Amino acid sequence: MVLSGFRRFFKEEDSFNHSESLSPSFKTLLKMKNEVLYLKDFSLKKTSHISGDAQSAFKGRGVEFEEIRPYQFGDDVRDIDWRVTARKNQPYTKLYMEEKDREIYIFLDLSEKMYFGTTHELKSVTACKITSLLGFYALSYKDRVGFAIYTGKQTHVFEARRQTDYFLSVLKKVESLSQELLNQTNDMAQSFSQALQVFEKKIGKNAIAFIVSSFDTEDKGLLNSLSAFMIPREVYLIDIFDRLELISPPTGEYAIFYHDQNDILQTGSLHYDELYKSYFENKRKVLKDLCLKYGQHYRAVQTDLPIALQLKPI
Repeated sequence: MVLSGFRRFFKEEDSFNHSESLSPSFKTLLKMKNEVLYLKDFSLKKTSHISGDAQSAFKGRGVEFEEIRPYQFGDDVRDIDWRVTARKNQPYTKLYMEEKDREIYIFLDLSEKMYFGTTHELKSVTACKITSLLGFYALSYKDRVGFAIYTGKQTHVFEARRQTDYFLSVLKKVESLSQELLNQTNDMAQSFSQALQVFEKKIGKNAIAFIVSSFDTEDKGLLNSLSAFMIPREVYLIDIFDRLELISPPTGEYAIFYHDQNDILQTGSLHYDELYKSYFENKRKVLKDLCLKYGQHYRAVQTDLPIALQLKPI
């Protein structure tokens, strides 16, 4: 959905002014790596049957020895095997089972509802940037990271790997799909709930999952699917929203374009303003309550504010 006439509501410089606001380029997605530093104190705790609560980003020190490999920048110096290091004349580190098996999965929603925006950029663009940022963040801690991209028609699943080149190929796919879907009308051949079920079958119960979307809380099937998905694993709901969802626009008539149809949105009455505000407040409350019920995590991300700072815990 695209709404016109909002330059009266937002500042001129906030409005869409280049193609990057509609579909992110590969170069833009790569730049998200520069924001990983802002998440370095974003400590996610993961309960594990092997090592308990992880203390770093997504993982901790495992207890079951797996193998020895050359030391890499960022490895814990406490894990250096000094005997092998002395024999090989270069540092080697011990790798543990829990560390090697840690998986991070990111579910990216690129269905039609994500192609909405009134200022700065579409929700889909923000979602793609978040996916890139989380991917780079996971790789910086040497976690295996996998992805699912939901288009409304199908779900593309990429297994979890630790290779940067593999991750960059996924970002290329994100770029191409985002551009391809921008001007297409989606017939929703696959529901969000169905996509979530496909995603669930592909990931382990010990994985940490990020679901990046603009959730439809009126879809009871989706809420039930999210509940089932949350029970065995750690989940972060990343809720993307537009500034327009915070407050209704000033009194007036605004053109609405949706599914190749035109309509007029008329605003201004006190009753309308109250309903408008309560609708979006209730949506966020439903998601927060769901996460609270299952001990999970909720982050709300506004499309025109710095992404990394919004992802960090309060």
